[in-house]
Amino acid sequence: MPRLASRNGLAASMSAEVPTMRGGGAPIAPSNGRGALIVLVAFSIFSGTDAIVKIMAADMPAPQVTFLVTVAALALLLIHALVTGRVHRLVPRQPSLAFWRALLLAVDTLLIHYAFAKLPLAEAYLIAFLTPILVAMLGFFLLGERLSAVGWAGVLIGFAGVAVALKPGVAPLNLGHAAALGSAVFFALSLILLRRAKLAETDEALVASLLVVMTPVALAVAAGSGGLIAIGLADLGFALAGGAMMLGGHALLVRAFRVGEASVVAPFQYSQIIWGCLYGALLFATPVEMHTLAGAAIIIFSGWLVLK
Repeated sequence: MPRLASRNGLAASMSAEVPTMRGGGAPIAPSNGRGALIVLVAFSIFSGTDAIVKIMAADMPAPQVTFLVTVAALALLLIHALVTGRVHRLVPRQPSLAFWRALLLAVDTLLIHYAFAKLPLAEAYLIAFLTPILVAMLGFFLLGERLSAVGWAGVLIGFAGVAVALKPGVAPLNLGHAAALGSAVFFALSLILLRRAKLAETDEALVASLLVVMTPVALAVAAGSGGLIAIGLADLGFALAGGAMMLGGHALLVRAFRVGEASVVAPFQYSQIIWGCLYGALLFATPVEMHTLAGAAIIIFSGWLVLK
């Protein structure tokens, strides 16, 4: 949201950034330790957003949940920009690239939110963790990037880890699993797109471009998949909380990738499996299965091999 949401979000946006520059262009001292600490907080916040999305999706369609949370995040961002006099920083410097990146991430978010509605959080995260592996594969086929024998071993081991975690043929698979896999693919495509260009966008523009595109896309999907349903005050409260966490998580994620090196900061996305198991057990009475933990360990190991 990604990783979006929620998990997801702007790790992709920042992978092509110059990490030693602030959004406004002022240099900052690189620090992998500080970047790692910031991104750990960011992913913990994103996991909280994901838990709110899953709670809301129990009573309304997932696309409507995405729309409500995104509108809340966008409204809070606009209010902040107006109060601080920084509205001009919301405008991207490369609108075309910003639009296509945001569209890919919007589809990614819609799919992962649907997956959260259908699957335990930890299970959805496991499939989303295939993103670095898919990036390596797509980079090889689409961009001609080199992938070593160790990297290919990591790719194969990663898919084996998913098989261990999900036990296909033993445990039933559903559209939630397909949505989580689709989310990982779209997130990986957004990374591939951004490898074609170097950006120097402001922090606010990186967040705003995603939210501006995601809002009408989520509304269109919600309206076209059965229409919108009435909401109550509790739903508005959850949406506002989810939007605030989404906005805060994205802001911290952008900052983390500016402060630290992408190859060091990005793997901390795997910390979401801890939050997924914790929220699943506390909020949704989801037991922590040994095969899930085993699959997570295999996928994390495979991601490490691919990064090498």
